[in-house]
Amino acid sequence: MPDTTALTKSTDVPAAEAQTPAATDAGPAPGKPRSLWSDAWHDLRRNPLFLISMVLILLLAVMAIFPSLFTSASPRDANLAEHYLQHPNWGHFFAPDWLGYDVQGRSIYARLIYGARASITVGVVVTIAVTITGLVIGMLAGYFGGWLDTILSRITDVFFGVPFIVGAMVILTTFEERSVWVVILSMAFLGWTSIARVARGSVITIKQADYVVAAKALGASTTRILTRHILPNAIAPVIVVATIALGGYIAAEATLSFLGIGLAEPTVSWGIDVSAAKDQLRNAPYVLVIPSVMVSVTVLSFLMFGDAVRNALDPKMR
Repeated sequence: MPDTTALTKSTDVPAAEAQTPAATDAGPAPGKPRSLWSDAWHDLRRNPLFLISMVLILLLAVMAIFPSLFTSASPRDANLAEHYLQHPNWGHFFAPDWLGYDVQGRSIYARLIYGARASITVGVVVTIAVTITGLVIGMLAGYFGGWLDTILSRITDVFFGVPFIVGAMVILTTFEERSVWVVILSMAFLGWTSIARVARGSVITIKQADYVVAAKALGASTTRILTRHILPNAIAPVIVVATIALGGYIAAEATLSFLGIGLAEPTVSWGIDVSAAKDQLRNAPYVLVIPSVMVSVTVLSFLMFGDAVRNALDPKMR
């Protein structure tokens, strides 16, 4: 009879040796592997850049939604006789005269608070619109390919070749009344090309994956493949581009308003205030500097946020 004891020992020892490294690598309590999004959130919570930008963005969002929490003064109340270019009163924190008054005798602090609504509304809504438009066009071009890809890619190239600010200026000059929604539509009409290119490249790579090929073999519909398999895996680079572009759209709105082609009175906007104060740089520089700094802080906050998201979602940046 064969020696069963020797066989038992020869099979038990390698098994024990094979389990030891696995237990050491996995740790005492191995858990479920994190997904891309949970792993990204794990990194974002430990990123000071992300935390600082989130605090600033939340503060700006509260200012835009509930401006009356920060000031009781109206941004349109003007007293030219008493408050013309009145200098800031730094001792009256958060009072109407804290940051002084502009050339129309209006409170700069009140206009600073209420101006956040127009700028952030334009930036957020334009970003949502261009993300949806670019994502749909990019997914269709990348997934179907062929003549549809050729047509959509050439259309994208035509729009991409138009300078953004110049194109928006041409569109806005055709409107007599330039409200917030007119500015949003003109910017969204031109701003979707970058996201479409990113989405197309991601879809071309993902549609060759084994799980997409298996879904096709099992008879899954095109809509199901696009929404359940391709979209969740192609959305990460699109989100990165969109978050970084959001700050650029806020800066573009301020630029157009400064040039007198964007938002117009009676809308309260930082760009309008900068444009109205450009002739007072020597006499009262604070009228120009304060809204300009607010635009810079807002744009920087969203750029910092987008940069942190890019580092968390891009494995090459780790």
